[in-house]
Amino acid sequence: MVIEYIRYGLTDDAQATAFERDYALAARFLDDSEHCLSYQLARCVDQPLQYILQIRWDSADGHLQGFRRSAGFADFVRLVGPYTRQLLEMRHYQPTAVAGARPGQAL
Repeated sequence: MVIEYIRYGLTDDAQATAFERDYALAARFLDDSEHCLSYQLARCVDQPLQYILQIRWDSADGHLQGFRRSAGFADFVRLVGPYTRQLLEMRHYQPTAVAGARPGQAL
């Protein structure tokens, strides 16, 4: 399992509204992918025009060779591709053994 983190720095509130709308529409293609285990889009409290998308993939190959070659990938990119100029980071991370959560809370 790998976690992809994608950080965005948007330009204004109107773009942020459109960004959230477009990712909500694009999420169905993540839902349809057997390689996507989970995802979450978070908006920065301190800098509201910054976002982080976290996607848990079964593997880097599942993302790069599976999802990116899937039938829905072109439609996914059509929706979120316009925001590539606002990318600050897009990388895969491997979880470490350092983790924790209060009882009843998910990571």
